Amino acid sequence: MGMARVKYSYKPSDETKVAKAMGYEMPISFKHAVEICRFVRGRRIVEAKRLLQDVVNLKRPIPFKRYKKKVAHKSIEGWYAGRYPQKACRFILDVLKNLEANAEYKGLDVDKLVIVHAQAKMGRKIKKFVPRAFGRATPWFQQLTTVEFVAEEVE
Repeated sequence: MGMARVKYSYKPSDETKVAKAMGYEMPISFKHAVEICRFVRGRRIVEAKRLLQDVVNLKRPIPFKRYKKKVAHKSIEGWYAGRYPQKACRFILDVLKNLEANAEYKGLDVDKLVIVHAQAKMGRKIKKFVPRAFGRATPWFQQLTTVEFVAEEVE
């Protein structure tokens, strides 16, 4: 089974100083992925991995800035709404580990790498059915999410 070619929506100026990684059509919430990408963008890879691990361990919440309706308040510096999207963080942690490995393979200094591009895209919707009473069935759609990261060396 071949995967569709999904292009990166970010074009770096120098391809040799850049590491890229993509999580293709992962079974995670698109809204959670958007908020995690915003949280991780602009940080170093090592720091981002540590922060997401804290979210998985329920030590620190992700600030929800766009999808924040009816989201409970958490103690976050400079923001009020937040959650602990553990499942999405686990999947995105794997992509960040992949990004780090790709950087090491290219011979880049991992400690100097900053995530300059982090984006979530909607993937396919898988249509499933939930059986109901009296021989009926209700459709249920599973949303898949693609996440892409680009890290550049910053002095």
